[in-house]
Amino acid sequence: MLGPDRRTGVGRPRPSSMGLKWQLGGPCLGFVSLLLIAPIGAQEAQVPVPTIAARPDDVGTPDGVMKAFYEVISGPKGQPREWSRDRSLYIPGVHFVSMNETPDKQIRAAVLTHQEYVDRSDAGLVKNGFFEKEIHRTTKRFGNVAHVYSTYESRTTPTGPVIARGINFVQLFWDGHRWWIAAAMWDDERPSNPIPKEFLP
Repeated sequence: MLGPDRRTGVGRPRPSSMGLKWQLGGPCLGFVSLLLIAPIGAQEAQVPVPTIAARPDDVGTPDGVMKAFYEVISGPKGQPREWSRDRSLYIPGVHFVSMNETPDKQIRAAVLTHQEYVDRSDAGLVKNGFFEKEIHRTTKRFGNVAHVYSTYESRTTPTGPVIARGINFVQLFWDGHRWWIAAAMWDDERPSNPIPKEFLP
């Protein structure tokens, strides 16, 4: 989700990625956090996010949801992010959880609303450029509920060096008409937290 850091690396980047998804005050990645996300405690201007109808292709299948999940936060320097499209993927009131570890090995979890994520990550993503790509996915589904383990790589340009890797954990459900993201969490790879082989290509 960079994500900045979610996705944040904001790994979703989802704040650090946010996994846009970064350290979103806790979200995702050291270097990426500093690069893309506003410091915790800073007064971020609220970024307008008009409500729009979800695109049928975005919410018709889990594949469509995950494709949009990464597309909305990715783009070159100067390109506005698709925050309205992003918000259309989630249930109202959704929260993101971005995990991080401090230099002294203390675990930190940043819990953010969608608006908080947008406000903290938008300026950095647009200023620096950010591209997050899924490199592996494992989906566990039972009935109308699915849990997606989506491994990502983050860059500031499409072909530039990888600045972060991690896993987005995305919970989805089908309501009979469309798929919704009920929650998204991510953690970045680091020396003390390597990505397991089963979550790599």
